[in-house]
Amino acid sequence: MERSNLLHAFDSGWISSSGEFVTAFEEKFAEFCECKHAVAVSNGTVALHLALRACGVGAGDEVIIPDLSFIATANAVLECGARPVFADIEADTLCLDAADVARLVTSRTRAIMPVHLYGHPADMDAINVVAKRHGLIVIEDAAEAHGARAYGRRVGGLGDCAAFSFFGNKILTTGEGGMITTNDDALAARCRTLRDHAMSKEKRYWHNEPGYNYRITNMQAGVGCAQLDRAGELLRRRSDIFAWYTKHLAGVNGISLNRRGAWAEPCFWMVCAEFSPIAEGARDRLILSLRERGVDTRPYFYPMSDMPYFKAAPTKVAHSVYSRGVNLPTYFDLSEQDVRKIAGIVKSVWADLATEAEA
Repeated sequence: MERSNLLHAFDSGWISSSGEFVTAFEEKFAEFCECKHAVAVSNGTVALHLALRACGVGAGDEVIIPDLSFIATANAVLECGARPVFADIEADTLCLDAADVARLVTSRTRAIMPVHLYGHPADMDAINVVAKRHGLIVIEDAAEAHGARAYGRRVGGLGDCAAFSFFGNKILTTGEGGMITTNDDALAARCRTLRDHAMSKEKRYWHNEPGYNYRITNMQAGVGCAQLDRAGELLRRRSDIFAWYTKHLAGVNGISLNRRGAWAEPCFWMVCAEFSPIAEGARDRLILSLRERGVDTRPYFYPMSDMPYFKAAPTKVAHSVYSRGVNLPTYFDLSEQDVRKIAGIVKSVWADLATEAEA
């Protein structure tokens, strides 16, 4: 279906940002997220930037974000001229700690941007309480969390707006691409205007303010429509893969997999394995040993506050967790036999590291 839609868009001649698939993709994704509006853009990072801009975040503002995330979360804030403020995370969910957010609010705080990390939703009810108390905007960074739920509701409609990514490694992909979702009519209209160079709707080639070329192509949107038709299948496979890892790594001392809040339905974008006790150097040796035996893994993201262009106090939980975390292979085509083999190699390498530590 993806190939068919892509060729249809190509053969129609509407290969850029106009065409039937762009509108269809937006409508289908809004329905998928159980919200009113979806605005398609060229990637997940610009979705974050456009959402911040459309919400009025600018120079001198502060935006509270979790310290553990991909760097795009912080860079989008910088792109607006605002300052990212790094809050700690919850050890179980790996997501923004609402209590730490409350501690960090100042007179300059304009927004909170929780990240639904590795497919687990942030505790949006607790975060929204803090936001309401202080009159703050809430923008969900849902790049990794297509289909996840918090308190029974799909991510994407739990704040003022949300930003998604459709990069090639995401559960739903268009190769590159992104989406902003919202229930706010005016905010959706604002995003659409800024996305297209802020061109006047009444006077073509007239621009009252700076805007951006953040549009998605009709070809990408065609792929996205087909992916949405398969969303149930794609989400079920992620859950199956997590269940297989749970089964085949059960009872191994020192290895724990994704934990979840009782109120959460994660989408398991990544299977997260935490090894304990272990330091960053040993974790990196484990990753190298796995790669040498044919298993490609990724470390958890570094805390963003450690990047050389930020000067921020370290966050206790984020700095404790990142050094022992590894993302195991979680791609769609994995079978249970594949997972059993990977788990066997993980157990063997982990046992070798434990023996080395005891020597």
